Amino acid sequence: MNFGRSNQDDLTLDMTPLIDVVFQLLIFFMVTTTFASSSGIGVKLPEAKAKEVAPGHVLEITLTAKGELYLDKQQVETTALDSALAAAAKDHAGEVVVIRADGAVPHGTVVKAMDAARTAGFLKLAIATRTPPQ
Repeated sequence: MNFGRSNQDDLTLDMTPLIDVVFQLLIFFMVTTTFASSSGIGVKLPEAKAKEVAPGHVLEITLTAKGELYLDKQQVETTALDSALAAAAKDHAGEVVVIRADGAVPHGTVVKAMDAARTAGFLKLAIATRTPPQ
């Protein structure tokens, strides 16, 4: 006599819950990931422990150690900064102006850039820094 089961059920694994979990993890990592932005212009930013990120699109003024000045990655003469910022104020009104100055740039040059931005009508100014290594 054969007492074993003759009808064995096939075992199946339902993949739907597994796919749902993987999809939820993918969405979680996409939402929580931050991206580092770099303008490609060689500037050694000064260090600061405080860390704050400006939201949305920003208008960048970059001051290099060689004395070059860039407005949104386009080189501008220092004498033409006022007019370039006035023209940019029409398109970028209400945006944050981030000043990325090399650590070797004199303080007076940074203040002149800040003054030019204020004169052009930009009310939100920020100075870019990097966090010190730990």
